[in-house]
Amino acid sequence: MTDYKSTLNLPRTDFPMKANLAQREPEMLKRWYDEDLYGQIRKVSEGRPRYVMPDGPPYANGDIHIGHAVNKILKDIVIKSHTLAGFDAPYVPGWDCHGLPIELMVEKKYGKAGQKLDARAFRAACREYAGKQVDRQRADFKRLGVLGDWDRPYLTMNPRYEADELRAFARILERGHVYKGFKPVHWCMDCGSALAEAEVEYADKTSPAIDVRFRVVDEADFLARFDAQTAVKGPISIPIWTTTPWTLPANQAVALNAALDYVLVEVELSAGPERLLVADALLAEVMKRYGAGKYEILGRATGQAFERVLLAHPFYDRRVPVILGDHVTTDAGTGAVHTSPGHGQEDFAVGQKYDLPIDNPVGSNGVFLDHTPLFAGEHVFKANPKIVELLRDRGMLLHHATIQHSYPHCWRHKTPVIFRATPQWFIGMDTNGLRRQTLDEIKKVQWMPGWGEERIRLMVANRPDWCISRQRTWGVPIPLFIHKQTGEWHPDTLDLIEKVAERVEKDSIDAWFELDPAELLGADAAQYEKVTDTLDVWFDSGCVHYAVLERRPDMGLPADLYLEGSDQHRGWFQSSLLTGVAMRGKAPYQAVLTHGFTVDAQGRKMSKSIGNTVAPQQVMKTLGADVLRLWVAATDFSGEMNVSDEILKRMADSYRRMRNTLRFLLANLNEFDPAKHAVDPDRMIALDRWLLERLTALQDEVETAYRDMGFHQIYQRLHNFCVRDLGGFYLDVIKDRQYTAQADSLARRSCQTAMYHAAEAMVRWLAPILSFTAEEAWSHLPGERPAAVMLTTWYATPAASVPQPIDWSFVLRVRVEVARELERLRVAGEIGSSLDAAVDLYCEAAAYNALAPLGDELRFALITSEAHLHPAADKPADAVAASDCEGVYIAARRSANDKCVRCWQRRPDVGSSAEHPELCGRCVENVAGEGETREFA
Repeated sequence: MTDYKSTLNLPRTDFPMKANLAQREPEMLKRWYDEDLYGQIRKVSEGRPRYVMPDGPPYANGDIHIGHAVNKILKDIVIKSHTLAGFDAPYVPGWDCHGLPIELMVEKKYGKAGQKLDARAFRAACREYAGKQVDRQRADFKRLGVLGDWDRPYLTMNPRYEADELRAFARILERGHVYKGFKPVHWCMDCGSALAEAEVEYADKTSPAIDVRFRVVDEADFLARFDAQTAVKGPISIPIWTTTPWTLPANQAVALNAALDYVLVEVELSAGPERLLVADALLAEVMKRYGAGKYEILGRATGQAFERVLLAHPFYDRRVPVILGDHVTTDAGTGAVHTSPGHGQEDFAVGQKYDLPIDNPVGSNGVFLDHTPLFAGEHVFKANPKIVELLRDRGMLLHHATIQHSYPHCWRHKTPVIFRATPQWFIGMDTNGLRRQTLDEIKKVQWMPGWGEERIRLMVANRPDWCISRQRTWGVPIPLFIHKQTGEWHPDTLDLIEKVAERVEKDSIDAWFELDPAELLGADAAQYEKVTDTLDVWFDSGCVHYAVLERRPDMGLPADLYLEGSDQHRGWFQSSLLTGVAMRGKAPYQAVLTHGFTVDAQGRKMSKSIGNTVAPQQVMKTLGADVLRLWVAATDFSGEMNVSDEILKRMADSYRRMRNTLRFLLANLNEFDPAKHAVDPDRMIALDRWLLERLTALQDEVETAYRDMGFHQIYQRLHNFCVRDLGGFYLDVIKDRQYTAQADSLARRSCQTAMYHAAEAMVRWLAPILSFTAEEAWSHLPGERPAAVMLTTWYATPAASVPQPIDWSFVLRVRVEVARELERLRVAGEIGSSLDAAVDLYCEAAAYNALAPLGDELRFALITSEAHLHPAADKPADAVAASDCEGVYIAARRSANDKCVRCWQRRPDVGSSAEHPELCGRCVENVAGEGETREFA
């Protein structure tokens, strides 16, 4: 048998089938940075419309985890897709570098500031530690394939950033939003500092739940407030229910709701008869809790009737009034709320209304101060049982139980926090209309997903004033001088802050902490004291829109997009929004995109104790960054994102299918020169024009999906395009033409041209997601081109001006029906491959007319050796009706013809040539250089 292999146009490429991503990606990464690819992109993007997306800074502590990888990959996809869409889209990465976690790491080595290291040396150690963490994280982020200005990131510990943060503070101060107040804030006893709302998380805690009697002092006055039976014996009390007994020493009042109905009941308890005032809606529940089988209602009145009734504190010689507040509900308890203005936001607010004392007997370490009667030196949580016993001994305890409930915890220490009134600096939510302006701005922002708008609206509508002061060593200072007598800040404060900012820009925050006030205040220095508090780290990162977007020439305001995890509605999204509105009256962003958290395949939170974590570093070492990137893109990130080793392995299979499709295209373009060989669309064969039309339609879909951040839709469309349109149809059909036609024939050049356009478009579609693979494929594409795919824009597929003669969607459906019949023959052992078969199609008029333009090309479209078209009226009895193609009947059989050894088709003219007895007539002509140009397929 003659070997005709050399006469075939067999595919050939250096683009390897095996990706070896873990080995190849670092090499490509080195080249990108050696050649300054990011700088090249910036240069070719000059003059384009700007697209700005700032980096929400990760914290510079610890190695990156899978959540970090998701966040950075999503941002990279956004930036790269907008670059390809014709925007100038810079990416400036950043890090959050101040705050307690870094302090704690330094304390482990050196102790607290002032022990082994003085404050300056301690801050230097914090800066050094944060710098090393930044370097570690930066290396991993770059390894993910994330392009950015990695040599010039913003760091909140950079002196320039610190100085600009002071300038931002000055602008907020100038607009009247900053004040100092003595009010309760979340206080972490481990941090020894106030916490912002975003630094508090909620977790279950076991607490004592007690009901406590507050005795009415003047019973006659009390009973006169409603029509009650005065002859009944027993003391009168208003019971309260609380899960924080330790706050009782600071109690200053009992609050009722003015609009609620209250009842005075006579009840017989173990201590004897007594009268209790309880909310009517809670009466049955309260009586059950107290074990009272019988009780009698003596009178009714609304809460309004009892305002300013005096009660006896349960263990101190103190009279406390009944006050009214809307925060009192009937969700739990008794309808009466014990009120300690020094230990709660709502208590503080209602206490202000009634001018109650703000008593905070608790120190920064959570221990009662020395002047606290009965409990001096006791830790608040350890004092709880002692307070319960004291109440029991004094006959003031009505009920005691233990409950598990949601309670605020420090997000760093995972320990319970307390509310504690301290002098702190605040941004007032309702001073100068900040809350109202912020709520108005929220409506103007595009929130993705849409539920994000309502979430942040509720948070802003209900949040207390923002406590922006912290008691830290490692943080940006609050640069104020306060008059020692009046408590007012210096009249030249704005000018002074700018002078401080200039010094900080040169010498970092040490310039403030080591500043002698006389250097700026002169003779006035003796009258003023320097504030030693630092700014909340959420204020640090919340100033990115000023310190980075407004101050860097390569960025700009407002940002087109902020992109972070869903927890940032209470964190960075909100702190940026509040500072932006406080500074300019406008939101710093036009759109906000939220992604969900990573969970395992069963939907469980990632946990080292469970052993279900997936380390991105390990994935990159084994499967490669592109597989990780593909998983991120393929997952609907608006909800929880499931990931596991098994899920990533399946994603690697999908990656291989897409890579192999690219490889097939490149392999069949091995000697194709688009400048010489590309065929004008009007001259291209009909099937090849179909591919151009499909590329154009898919380009629109891909561009829209990238613009709308529907990355999982892009994955689905491209994967289906590779598997169905190309692998399952087009590439399957054109193999015969590509391999067996003359090398320079129109038939072959037409399909090569179509594959060339497909490869050009597909490499760009994949570039934002499979960045390494797209770049690798780019280097194997034929023709003159820029050095990297990211130096281009979306590909414009040319279109034919002549109409498409074939309804290819109908042909595709017929193919499926025929394949079903051929599979039946194969299972029965009658044929091996589809080229062993002959097919007759019997069609009604509409179907006949749709298929007739194919002529003899019908067999190539069906990948059979024979395919004949007949009127439906001639169908034999054994013809099978197509289920999805109305008016089509199929009769399939094994072809009786001999097989051509070159094209493997079974044709009646095999052996007709004496010179080439093993070839069909078409292959004889192609080998002789006289092959025909087929019209359609």
